[in-house]
Amino acid sequence: MNVVLSTLNAKFIHTSLALRYLKAFCEPDFPIQITEYTIKDPLMNIVSDLYQRKPDVLGFSCYIWNIEETIQVIKMIKKIMPELQVVLGGPEVSYDTEYWLQRVPEIDFVVMGEGEETLHHLLQELSTTRKFHFVYGLAYRKGSEVILTPGRPKLNLDDIPSPHRFAEDVPQLANRVVYFETSRGCPFSCQFCLSSIEVGVRYFDIARTKADLLYLIDSGAKLIKFVDRTFNIKRDYAMDMFEFLIENHRGCVFQFEITADIMRPEVLDYLAEHAPPGIFRFEIGVQSTNELTNELVKRRQNFAKLTRTVTKVKESGKIDQHLDLIAGLPEEDYDSFRKTFNDVFALNPEELQLGFLKMLRGTGMRQDAEKYGYVYMDHAPYEILGNDILPFSDLIRIKRVEDVLEKYWNAHRMDHTVTYLIKHEFSSAFDFFQQFGDYWEGRGWQKIGHQLEDLFTRLHAFLTERGTAGMDVIEGLMKLDYFLNHKYRPRKIWWNFTLDKSRQAEQLAEITSHPERISGDFAALNISEKDLHKHIMLETVPFELQTYWRTGEIVTGRGELLIVYYPPDAQTKPTCYAKELAQTLMQ
Repeated sequence: MNVVLSTLNAKFIHTSLALRYLKAFCEPDFPIQITEYTIKDPLMNIVSDLYQRKPDVLGFSCYIWNIEETIQVIKMIKKIMPELQVVLGGPEVSYDTEYWLQRVPEIDFVVMGEGEETLHHLLQELSTTRKFHFVYGLAYRKGSEVILTPGRPKLNLDDIPSPHRFAEDVPQLANRVVYFETSRGCPFSCQFCLSSIEVGVRYFDIARTKADLLYLIDSGAKLIKFVDRTFNIKRDYAMDMFEFLIENHRGCVFQFEITADIMRPEVLDYLAEHAPPGIFRFEIGVQSTNELTNELVKRRQNFAKLTRTVTKVKESGKIDQHLDLIAGLPEEDYDSFRKTFNDVFALNPEELQLGFLKMLRGTGMRQDAEKYGYVYMDHAPYEILGNDILPFSDLIRIKRVEDVLEKYWNAHRMDHTVTYLIKHEFSSAFDFFQQFGDYWEGRGWQKIGHQLEDLFTRLHAFLTERGTAGMDVIEGLMKLDYFLNHKYRPRKIWWNFTLDKSRQAEQLAEITSHPERISGDFAALNISEKDLHKHIMLETVPFELQTYWRTGEIVTGRGELLIVYYPPDAQTKPTCYAKELAQTLMQ
């Protein structure tokens, strides 16, 4: 048999760990081709490529982000290859399995749950006796009847060969996200999450795990994302892995999902002292700070301990943190979610992901939907459209918050400006993003694209129109943020320079003659006047820059000259310097 396993990834840089597990387990008994596409690829291109591979058995790994596109591919390829045996697996089809077989007649088999052993057994039956009722964990048709065989016992994870040793993957490792798991299962019971269904946590052999990681690092992997639901559930195991990765990272970056309120102080102390900056990223699911909400969804969380962990990690300056929220959980109305958002934003994470509750098949939340008056999308991603206390009108307002949050905070385009606005000009972080999001949509900007300078001019228009006080200081911070968003000296700006050409030339001449007046570090660059003109931007700001950089406080009354140096190779971020100015230069 010619067996092809495929999936539609969300992005080109993503890779499917599931397909590689299946290939590793089924070979050498059944040689398998893996071919991956994205949900953005034209369907005809996907079908054409699959057709040319001439599969006898075609399997798809299915998730909420790709199921609808996958169904379209299946329907098309079955029209031209009616004898093809189509097998689906993955979390999206492992629940309500009869629904999928009834909705899509072109599906021949569904592998339910953990798939390695089930797929191998199915391929054996397809190539021999075709006694599918012996294959545990399988759904199929017998005439018009849908047959679901008994569930399959969990595999011993050490019986699964490594999915990371395929030679064909090596050339792409440096340019793709490598997904990696050290365990399966989750110790928690959050009712909105599919992981709550699997009881217990199983671990792969740690020696094999370390060997696979070394192989990937040595083969050029640049980003390894651990998919363990709670990487730090076992303190000793997490410490062992952190120590191993610190000793062997070689520039590779590692991302983990951690539960922050169970992170032990000694682990935090070790990371603060030994972790090289930038090699670890933590993803922390907060979801809600409403205690009743967390109780209703069976989510155990101590926000005080979580805050301690996030704060300590932040203070170390070593690890970026990505915190997640879910809007629309039970008993969390608009005002409650506003509080949740502000509680978490106050922790100052590098990224705050605002998601919306999805009624995933198989979860407790979907079963309890009627209890809370939920209405939600009929098809994936099953996102809610409202409930008894959070109507659709409030949901779409929160979506406006999400839009500008992504553009202005998570993308780190205006860290100085946004931090100042939230601290000095708006009642809270949520209120800033909400008011700006409402203004953004009111102008129809959600329908059009934007360049970097558009983000600055649109924020400036919003702040000006609302009559925001202190616009001169805000504009100074916006100029600083704009300069820091470029690798090379920007060719255009969105404001009129404070200094005319003659006064810029005067300042450049003085800087050339007396670089030590800027700083010892600046003088050490030994930049010629010619290179100053090519690699330096000058602008005035109406506050003391050096005080701001040192304390974070804005002191007005005496402006300073902002000097931004862009290294010629663009491998290093631009560096900012400051110089005192005569008051006449500020006018």
